[in-house]
Amino acid sequence: MKLFLGAALFLLVVVSLASSPVEAPTGFDNQTNGVVDQATHASDQTAFEAVLQVAEGLGPLYNAQSCRECHQNPTSGGLSQVTELRVGHDSPDGHFQNPEIPIARGSEIIRGRSLVNDRAICPNGAFPTTEIQERVPDSETVRSLRTSLNLLGDGFVEAIADQTLIDLSRDQCKKSKGKICGQVLRVPIVEATGKTGIGKFGWKDQHASLLSFAGDAYFNEMGITNKLFPTEVTFLCNTIREPNDVPGADGLEHIDQFTRFIRATEAPARDSKQAATPGAQLGFELFEKIGCADCHVPALTTAPAGTVINGGTFTIPAALGGKTFHPYGDFLLHDVGTGDGIVMAVTEHYGRNFNPTRWANFSMSDCQSTQNKMRTAPLWGVRLRTRLMHDGASLTFPDAIFRHQGEALHVTKKFEKLKPKDREALIDFLKSL
Repeated sequence: MKLFLGAALFLLVVVSLASSPVEAPTGFDNQTNGVVDQATHASDQTAFEAVLQVAEGLGPLYNAQSCRECHQNPTSGGLSQVTELRVGHDSPDGHFQNPEIPIARGSEIIRGRSLVNDRAICPNGAFPTTEIQERVPDSETVRSLRTSLNLLGDGFVEAIADQTLIDLSRDQCKKSKGKICGQVLRVPIVEATGKTGIGKFGWKDQHASLLSFAGDAYFNEMGITNKLFPTEVTFLCNTIREPNDVPGADGLEHIDQFTRFIRATEAPARDSKQAATPGAQLGFELFEKIGCADCHVPALTTAPAGTVINGGTFTIPAALGGKTFHPYGDFLLHDVGTGDGIVMAVTEHYGRNFNPTRWANFSMSDCQSTQNKMRTAPLWGVRLRTRLMHDGASLTFPDAIFRHQGEALHVTKKFEKLKPKDREALIDFLKSL
């Protein structure tokens, strides 16, 4: 009987250890997290860093010539000082309207986007008199810059179960008695027609999957049409067949490689020396005590390996499943008084032929309600960013903290009441992230 109980107890311990979450790997060393082998990861990184030319489909309207151009600090996939420009205007009843931007001396109007591309391939040698550069009309009085986002570790973010974020939103609201209620936004998964998921990527949580996110960025930021976004914004100056992004010998398009690269990146690492200081350790206690951690959640755990996500198009592998990681963010939308007043443009993010009625549980009114909300900025790697908040307008940690109003006002007031040494300790903690 004792032998049987001992064996049963041993089996219970083994099963428990096998099912317990383990820490996600971290680092800025360009190493794979295990989703693919190192050679494949290096090859995908090369594609991520490749500088594209007009002959390869760049443009006609674009912001960057490579993914790395906007995601590069301290290594490919990281943070950036690069911003993008978004504009629009409010209707008489206060609803955000996308801009109408004339190009080619007014002969064509760009519609359905809030993004204004900073660069254009024309005029050029082949089209010396074609003027397609976008400029902001005086009518577009809602204007905002948005910083490029960190992508490192986003494979773990993608692997968070939708229910985890739904529960987090509910618990926030309950704990704070309605003061803090992160919005969960259900959005289309572009590669899975009719299927939706909880948005996690982009300042407005406009995408639930990394493939959707990659296809969107390749098209809107670089002008490369692909299987998810096959139609150009304008056909002026365009001589390359569509879509520009065609499968290689391995059957993968660039957006597949970009997605695989992001999924295989390690999470941003902390400054271990700074984190070990007494000031940073006290600062973390204060960070939790005054309520910063309610939205800047220190730790999340991914769904188990084998879980099917993204509308049935992706199965979480062992390298991502059951992993605990530390984003210091909740990936929910909040109104903290810094919203840019812009509602995501569905045509821009989901394609020209997007029909809301074809997507289960997608709500245009829910999107409209995000007008003054932004996704909580995850703080992992924040010590490497010189310009803070979604617009990069805050240059110091105190600057950013004091900008928090709305849902975060009571937390800001608690920070303001801290003794100078305690404020310094909290900042020391942020400097370790």
